[in-house]
Amino acid sequence: MKKTQNFTEGPIFLPLLKFAVPVLLAMLLQTMYGAVDLLVVGQFSTAADVSAVSTGSMIMRTVTVVITGTSMGLTVLVGRKIGEGKNQEAGSIIGSGIWLFSVMAIALSVVMIFAAPLAARLMQTPAEAFDKTVSYMVICSVGTVFIVAYNLVGSITVAIASVLNILGDLLLVAVIPMGASGAAIATAAAQAVSVVLSLFVIRRRQLPFIFGWKDIRPVGKHIRSTLRLGIPIALQDLLVSFSFLFIGAIVNALGVTASAGVGVADKLSGFIMLLPSAFSQAMSAFVAQNMGAGKPDRAKKALYSGIAASFAIAVVMAWMSFFHGDWMSSLFARDAAVINASFDYLKAYAIDTLLVSFLFCYIGYFNGTGDTFFVMLQGLIGAFGVRLPVSWLLSRQAGATLFHIGLATPAASVVQIVMCVGYMLWVKHRMPRKKLLA
Repeated sequence: MKKTQNFTEGPIFLPLLKFAVPVLLAMLLQTMYGAVDLLVVGQFSTAADVSAVSTGSMIMRTVTVVITGTSMGLTVLVGRKIGEGKNQEAGSIIGSGIWLFSVMAIALSVVMIFAAPLAARLMQTPAEAFDKTVSYMVICSVGTVFIVAYNLVGSITVAIASVLNILGDLLLVAVIPMGASGAAIATAAAQAVSVVLSLFVIRRRQLPFIFGWKDIRPVGKHIRSTLRLGIPIALQDLLVSFSFLFIGAIVNALGVTASAGVGVADKLSGFIMLLPSAFSQAMSAFVAQNMGAGKPDRAKKALYSGIAASFAIAVVMAWMSFFHGDWMSSLFARDAAVINASFDYLKAYAIDTLLVSFLFCYIGYFNGTGDTFFVMLQGLIGAFGVRLPVSWLLSRQAGATLFHIGLATPAASVVQIVMCVGYMLWVKHRMPRKKLLA
């Protein structure tokens, strides 16, 4: 079997970077894949279709974070077992995870098919975009199993899926004017093909753990451990996503142009946040292995290396977003009013870009150490203690713009960073005492 990637020895920065780069490329393709719907709809359909795709995809993303957040528990568990040299057990954990997430995906699919109209109403979807939004969500909900599987394993063949999605969008939006519904059909179909291809590739390639089809079965202790680590992350991601939905509802109440503009800015932010997001995921795996090998100091050095690399790129991305966001927005929309609305909101994201280079690395570090309850706590405080109330208060001010409403996001990031630094200092002072008492 191919030798497992070992993060517990040798240099720190280059192995971390080597692990982060493939994650970054996969996320880049996934982000491009997700942005294609809005790009094609923005160029060939109406502002109402843009609003429908942006609102619908925002709601569907809230659903999938339940799965992807919980799967982080799986990532941490597998990383620890690989660090401990227990490859057989790592494969068993993967198999139990596949079974667990399949059941969760089916349940979510059924719920969302019936909840789509209610979700659109709660989001204060503009009247012109309401039916299109519901249609988009229902079609995506039918393919929830494939969407979830795609997020878990589909990155292996994401490039193929991206091409299929582009072709599908062009056919069902540009040639056959189906608007938001056509984009949803193309998305679900391309993801289904991606999952099938990914499973084929996984079966043929050498894996860094021992895994066979017989491992796909529920093992109680593995499922409990996955849920114990993953549920706090999933709950945090879910409720944080709800806070962004709340902002989306505030913006939707301002009309279809504002709704479409924020949808465009939201898609662009996916590209802007790519590097810190990639380092966050890489950090979790790197730290989990080193914690499993009993090397916490090495894990902490990886944190600082990740922050330095993320911040260097964040400066460039922040400059582009703040001063050239109109050009960036024009890639996803042709309506001048929508472009201006997106640019206005994007300026707030530019500020947050600098902050998340710190925050995401801290989150990745604490996920890797297994401190997922703290990750949940800081996320909830940032979302419901800062982002939600600040966005609501700013939206109530006379002359409030999308930039003002968007400032709630960097405000939340500042509070969360302070919490992360404080928690790390608290743990540092607490550990010597625990050693003395042992």
